[in-house]
Amino acid sequence: MAKASELRAKDVAALETEIKELLKSHFNLRMQRATQQLNDHSVLKKTRREIARARTILTEKKQGAAK
Repeated sequence: MAKASELRAKDVAALETEIKELLKSHFNLRMQRATQQLNDHSVLKKTRREIARARTILTEKKQGAAK
């Protein structure tokens, strides 16, 4: 789990890569839940929050670069 300060230190390309990896991870977790292989369902919520955190910081960076 990456902290917001760690994500803010990354550049836009690295953030986009991070988001892609998180989305893949979230998809795999959803498939595990569908096949009843996932034991800890709270991981889904955590990954969703991490994706949102990374997307928010990415948007902030893009808006800051546009100004």
